[in-house]
Amino acid sequence: MLLLGCIKEVSDYELVISLPNGLSGFVPVTQICDAYSKMLSKQVAQGELLEDLSSLSDMYSPGTLVRCIVTSVERNANGRRSIKLSIDPKKVNKGLNASALALGMLLSGFVSSVEDHGYLIDIGVNGTHAFLPRQKAQNYIKAVKRGSDLKIGQNLNCVIVEVKNEGRVVRLSIDRSEVAASLATEQQNWTLSNLLPGLVVKARVQKVAPLGIKVSFLSSFTGIVDLMHMDPEKSMNYSPDQVMKACILSINPTSKVVRLTLRQAFLHPGRSPNQLSNDRMGAVVEESTVKAFYRRFGAVFELDDGTLAFARLKHLSKTRKSFKPGAFKTESKHKCRIIDYSLMDEMCIVSLKYQMIEARFLQYQDIHTGDVVQGKVFSLKPIGMQVKVTDGIKGLVPSLHLADVILKQPEKKYSIGDEVKCRVLECNPAGKKLILTLKKNLIQSKLPVLSNYEDAKPGLITHGFVVCAREFGCIVKFYNDVKGLVPKNELSSEPISCPDKVFHEGQVVKVTVLKCEPEQERLLLSFRLSSKSALQDKKECTPKKKQDVKYQIGEMVDVKVLRKKDNGLEVSILEDEGDVIALIPTAHLSDFVANCKLLWHCLQEGDVLPRVMCLSVKGEHIILSGKSAVISAVQEDQVVRSFSEIQPGMLLTGYVRNVLPFGVFVEFPFGVTGLAPKVTMSDKFVTDTKDHFVVGQTVIAKVMSIDEEKQRVLLNLKVSECSSGDSAAESFALLNQYFKEMKDIRNLLRKRGESSMAQSLCELVPGKELQLIVQDVKEDGSALFSGNCVTGLTVTATRYHLGDKSIVPGQKTKALVLHVDALISKVYVSLQEKLLKQ
Repeated sequence: MLLLGCIKEVSDYELVISLPNGLSGFVPVTQICDAYSKMLSKQVAQGELLEDLSSLSDMYSPGTLVRCIVTSVERNANGRRSIKLSIDPKKVNKGLNASALALGMLLSGFVSSVEDHGYLIDIGVNGTHAFLPRQKAQNYIKAVKRGSDLKIGQNLNCVIVEVKNEGRVVRLSIDRSEVAASLATEQQNWTLSNLLPGLVVKARVQKVAPLGIKVSFLSSFTGIVDLMHMDPEKSMNYSPDQVMKACILSINPTSKVVRLTLRQAFLHPGRSPNQLSNDRMGAVVEESTVKAFYRRFGAVFELDDGTLAFARLKHLSKTRKSFKPGAFKTESKHKCRIIDYSLMDEMCIVSLKYQMIEARFLQYQDIHTGDVVQGKVFSLKPIGMQVKVTDGIKGLVPSLHLADVILKQPEKKYSIGDEVKCRVLECNPAGKKLILTLKKNLIQSKLPVLSNYEDAKPGLITHGFVVCAREFGCIVKFYNDVKGLVPKNELSSEPISCPDKVFHEGQVVKVTVLKCEPEQERLLLSFRLSSKSALQDKKECTPKKKQDVKYQIGEMVDVKVLRKKDNGLEVSILEDEGDVIALIPTAHLSDFVANCKLLWHCLQEGDVLPRVMCLSVKGEHIILSGKSAVISAVQEDQVVRSFSEIQPGMLLTGYVRNVLPFGVFVEFPFGVTGLAPKVTMSDKFVTDTKDHFVVGQTVIAKVMSIDEEKQRVLLNLKVSECSSGDSAAESFALLNQYFKEMKDIRNLLRKRGESSMAQSLCELVPGKELQLIVQDVKEDGSALFSGNCVTGLTVTATRYHLGDKSIVPGQKTKALVLHVDALISKVYVSLQEKLLKQ
């Protein structure tokens, strides 16, 4: 299929082309012309730049009309359609032969050679030599201002001014006035097989319909002008037999349908379509009016300024299922947002989707260096991770920026589709280049963003990251590739002999600017923050309540509950008369996972919790723990305070920090962490790690091995391997601790004077005998019970715990309490005689 297109974007390797009806395609750098492809191949073979090979951006600019042929239509990984095009004259003009060439014909041609008196032009016709004299090119060269000469691979609108030897030799002109005045005529003997987009013809109206016009041209051809390509100034003032100029937009050789446009910008070859003003892109239009609805394609709207806009079918509703054609009757009003501009339709592209109307970013121009953005992991590559910010915006997180430390196996931390929060390191809208970071210290930094040398004033304190540590000092990089040097004497107040042993690549650092020369892009930095600056920084970062100086890890405190949060309890430390605020995460309320949620549910504002331990202190953030096993380990000094203290064979008490498919990360008091691989997680065979451990669970781990160079610890969590000797005594101690906690919870509920149901739960302890009535026997063999002592509760026994008894609804029976789940008011009982006798 042949189409007239307009260059929308130019990059090093392709041209992005705006096509009619809001579509777009791309022309790879290898689909320009034969001469240009040969030069590219030569450059690749030689491995060095060729002097006479120009880049695409040197020859092409947005707004230029080009003739294209569709070479393929494919669906990408997102399911979106990708239209691949070619502007190679051998493909575009393949319907022409030498004998068909005639005076006045307008063709696409490409410079294939620069000669003394002119240029050899490739028009894609076998057996024909086309020549462009220099005098016929001077007017064009001066107007486009792209140097004093035409370049190999440059696309030209050429008018045939002389034909010799039955079309084997033709002379061309690219004079702007001759090109603009060119008109396809019957004398040029155009046929459907060689008809070209971009030709201007005289068309006669055959029929006027609400959504378009049917026209005839060049005697034997008929074509269609749809609503979007009528002249906006004439609107629907067309009548049968009216004659006017029209430009061919597309030719479909299969269906033999020719589409044309009556818009003025296309009726004078060499001109460019009108562009959208920058302030309109992204604008929200509160009321747009439906002018036409195409069931298979979309709808045409009139915007508040009277211009037309087009919305594709997928942008008329959130999903296909929620789409209601009846909502788009002519003259109905809708809210929309301008999300793009179709150069070929001289029309805005709009969306009615709520998420598009509310979107923070629509195009690369909306994103600024230093912005914090949300995205989804799109792909993992050797150079880094691709993140999708929106449908049309993707960014790259280089390998160095995937975490605060360099990840050897990023696929174990990130999966396709994961939500991530990033910060923009660099954004180049022209090249659609977006570089992001996932380093938490950069994302959370409140310090000024340094993105150009002009802003680097002496005394400025900001965050950057180390890219090089050598004997002379460190090179630190900031945003937009701004970088500076920290000389060796400015690395620390204490002498550092080997900077590369202290600082590592990718490390986030706080620096102060000593000196900057913007013109030379020289920046001198220091890690030695001045006392004045440090004091100011401390004032900014420290809240009014000075709570980051007093408490040490392992210190025991009494606290009062201030408020409940989704992730735990916010408490005040009573020793400081409630001035110091801390957090007890839900998972740290107990050693027992089931009790953690129960305690969070039972505890109220004003309750006092005695003897909880300070687990970590980071500035104003104090984290406390109520885990008895962890507290005992610290008090008995059964802990390691640094990596250097760890020895293989040690038994350490900690808690699960993260559960991943390949293993479990365990954290110990004082911040040391280790990994228990899948094979050493359990005595049972592990299929899914999440079936065995949950985050926050208290565990005893055995150190298997340590890697001092990589600072890694491998652990074993198998119960058979993690006993200190008397495993039975350890198990009974844990069980005793569990029952003690349950007793405390029951006492708490009693004091509150809760509902009768809560009071009933308090009285039900494991081992208590009950008189119950059978309510129902289910198909799976389990049974439900009722009774005066369990009013409002769900009481159940599994098939196993019914024993050999055959029961029926209404029957009275004795039962023993096995377990009480207070959160869901459910009681598990047993009817087995051996338990009842005990």
